[in-house]
Amino acid sequence: MKSIETMNIAEWHALFGSRTAFLSDHIRNSAFVQAALAAIHQIKPELTPERGRLFELHAHLHLLLLLLKLSPNQALRPGAFIGFHTHTAISEVQLKITSILQNKPETADVTDYRQLISETISFLRRQMLIEAGDRAYFSEPYFWFWHSWIVPSQQDTRLYLEELQHLQAAPNQLGSSLSRYPWLLAQAWMSFFLNLDQEARAWLTEINNRFGLRSGDLFPIFSAMTEAEQWQRLSEWLAETTPLMERQKPNSLKLFYDYWDIVIAHIPQAEQQMWEPLFQLSPSIYEKKLLIHGKWQQWMDYQLSTGTNPFAYRVSVFAPIEKHAPELLLPFYHQAAESYVLLKNRDGYKSAVKLLKRLAKLYKKRKDEERWDAFIAAFVSRHSRLRALHEELRKGKLIP
Repeated sequence: MKSIETMNIAEWHALFGSRTAFLSDHIRNSAFVQAALAAIHQIKPELTPERGRLFELHAHLHLLLLLLKLSPNQALRPGAFIGFHTHTAISEVQLKITSILQNKPETADVTDYRQLISETISFLRRQMLIEAGDRAYFSEPYFWFWHSWIVPSQQDTRLYLEELQHLQAAPNQLGSSLSRYPWLLAQAWMSFFLNLDQEARAWLTEINNRFGLRSGDLFPIFSAMTEAEQWQRLSEWLAETTPLMERQKPNSLKLFYDYWDIVIAHIPQAEQQMWEPLFQLSPSIYEKKLLIHGKWQQWMDYQLSTGTNPFAYRVSVFAPIEKHAPELLLPFYHQAAESYVLLKNRDGYKSAVKLLKRLAKLYKKRKDEERWDAFIAAFVSRHSRLRALHEELRKGKLIP
């Protein structure tokens, strides 16, 4: 039997399969993962740090295949059922794979294990290109392997161009088992690594038009640019890919605009590009970003135009406005207090009084007690027939 140090990647996976065969009838859960790892680690020899990391990577990739009940040459059927405990175990293994991949090799010199690197690329490419359905298990490992293990060691574009050739040959090699979405995505990612950003975005736009882009497939690119502190490049990417975020889920939109915040911290003038499309994509995020970026007037105009209730927010939300532009809160509280009075019931009067007390505090802070006195006198006179309101005003110590 060959030693593990001299085996290729396919032989590693065959060995992993023989070591974990006794688990074939076990439930796929976290205990299954621990038992499989223990069986694999029993035969792990002393390896160099880089070979050791590759061994761990493939051990966990093999576990992922086991959890999905796949062989290395088998594709997951679209809509295949995965139970809760198996899904939890898959998530744990995926996190470990990401951790291994984002831990870059200590040296950019991959001479000692170049063949293993090449075989790993082929393994990840194949697994990515044959997986179908909404869930992608091998796309991100493919990206992060290139980003963390290949890109730092490259002095030219040869490997990226070779990979594009492999991808272009995939339809003939894989035939009907080729999944078009990850095939297009991989070409977008290679274009990104080649600094062909327009071409990369064209691939992504094609994916979006044909299938609907998974927003998560943009974020590795953004993360890579953030890590490299490529702020101008990231700014251009965010502006150009904003149309791809239409109909995305709120969590994805939030993460997308978190990247905008990072860019704006380094390139303040980029902020203007963010606002108009943001309002169309997500009014709720637009509103939050106005506060984050200190756009007090615009935020208050938005509240007044939508008739927002001040009680919809914690008082702490108003603290920065009260500090920097307290006058903006006056019409907000005035409008809401009057609307509560119009309800003409005890609860409405109590709410109105709470807002009037906030107003009294604001006028005092602005050293404008005279204007407050004139307002509250007119308010009491205008609502002189509302006995219950007057009772609440006295309880609130707003009138004697």
